[in-house]
Amino acid sequence: LNLPQFVQLMETFVGEDVPLPTLKRLVAFIKEGYKQTEEEKMEQLQKVHHRSRLVQRELLLEALFEKWDKNASGLLNLEEVDAVLSTFQEGMEKEALRNAKKHLCSRYPQLSRVGKLSPKAFQTFLELVASQFPGNEDEAIDNLVEFLTSSVEQSHMECLQSLARRRWLHSVQQAAETSRASMEPVYKAVFRAISQDAEAHGDNKKISAYIALLEENQLSPERGQLLLHYVACTTDDAPYVLNQILYRDMKGVSFTAVEEGKPIYVSRVQLHGNIHFWNYDRPVVERRGALLVLPLHDARWRVFGILGLDTLRDQCEETIFQTHEIRFYQGVSRAFSKAYHHLCMLESVLQMTVTALDWLYSQAPSIHTVTLYLVEPGKAETCGYALHKMITTDNTGQKEIHSPPVLLLRKESLLRDYLFKCIDSSEVICTSVCGESHIAVPLRDLSGQALGLYDISIGHHQKLPPHEQKDLQKMLKMAQAACSEILNLSSEEAEPTYVLEAEHTGRLQHAGILFHRFMLQDLRECI
Repeated sequence: LNLPQFVQLMETFVGEDVPLPTLKRLVAFIKEGYKQTEEEKMEQLQKVHHRSRLVQRELLLEALFEKWDKNASGLLNLEEVDAVLSTFQEGMEKEALRNAKKHLCSRYPQLSRVGKLSPKAFQTFLELVASQFPGNEDEAIDNLVEFLTSSVEQSHMECLQSLARRRWLHSVQQAAETSRASMEPVYKAVFRAISQDAEAHGDNKKISAYIALLEENQLSPERGQLLLHYVACTTDDAPYVLNQILYRDMKGVSFTAVEEGKPIYVSRVQLHGNIHFWNYDRPVVERRGALLVLPLHDARWRVFGILGLDTLRDQCEETIFQTHEIRFYQGVSRAFSKAYHHLCMLESVLQMTVTALDWLYSQAPSIHTVTLYLVEPGKAETCGYALHKMITTDNTGQKEIHSPPVLLLRKESLLRDYLFKCIDSSEVICTSVCGESHIAVPLRDLSGQALGLYDISIGHHQKLPPHEQKDLQKMLKMAQAACSEILNLSSEEAEPTYVLEAEHTGRLQHAGILFHRFMLQDLRECI
């Protein structure tokens, strides 16, 4: 038990309104009665030491990745890392390296195709290499880190540039986590990162940027199965670019980037001959500059859109993108992808919840209301997290999806402190508020931490009828399983598993069907 869990266990045991003398006697009893053997003490110390080493290792490998990734692209070339590692200990460990690489490619199937290492894959690779060496794995990791650190040089200016770029990229992820499920703050953070870098490291060039997402072409299917919908762009380009549709049969290089899954760079658009210009008001003689189209990849390297940048608004004669800028823009595209899929994941959780609650109310009419809250991390370590009220439903069929979500801060919500206790402990909390009984149930991420919770009110009842209690427990179990499946789909290591034919649909429909899939699987196991 961690501290919040222990406190919650004690509060549940003693109940509400316990007299202070009784509480003091219980504390004294536990202090006197709790004895720890030497073996238990040693085992606990070893667990603490092991957790500490894992955290230290993660920080060490993260810092190493950042040193190698000078331009904050978010990826390293597998062959480059492999080539340097092959010289470790004068090439004596090539067999270990081959075995580690084989295991790595089986864990990340897309690696053999794309050859790029994410921070997580890079860490896994080094841990696999170290596991092939005889002796202590921690020492092997330390030796590998020392060797790889010494094999890359970084000037003071490069270090400052890298730090600034990582700060701007972090703001994109932070925008997703604090945007209350809206994409607009994410788009703004992306374009702000691009403009800040152009000002600081790109000779202050004027850059137009735009994001287009792949969608099924239902408007004109004869022009191709997919289209690119321009969902966001820099302010000056909005009248010409925003909400435009690019079809496959139109001029342009964007679909080439989509199909090949690789960046397309055109240093002089005026000489290319296959560029689509959205701004028809710009005279032909002024249609000059550089263009970069970056495919947007999800965690499993499937393309879902493009990030485009050009310098057509810049009046300078020569405005090209340098290699270090292109690599940083790749980092921007990767940061946007993570942020976009974070919000997609939240949207899927909401859709799954709506489906689960529709089923629950048909089985347990004694439940008055259910409210879903999701956690918003604090912007700094000193700031506590907040809760977003996302959905409120009741047993009359009323359903309110809060848009924007209602923000709940701990210091302003004394009567709702049980919600925060539920998040702190990641355990179920039962309490009474203003005469109404509430059950707060955490919705956990893959590590077991609460990413949100269901606040279930059963009104003035002390408890639910047994059959309704059983159905509530079943719904919560299936909702957690569906949530874990949604989170797994965002992982670069997991491949999607489809059980029902109906799951081969759009993302939101799939999220809704997931709950019923787990219900059916549970029913099958019971037969």
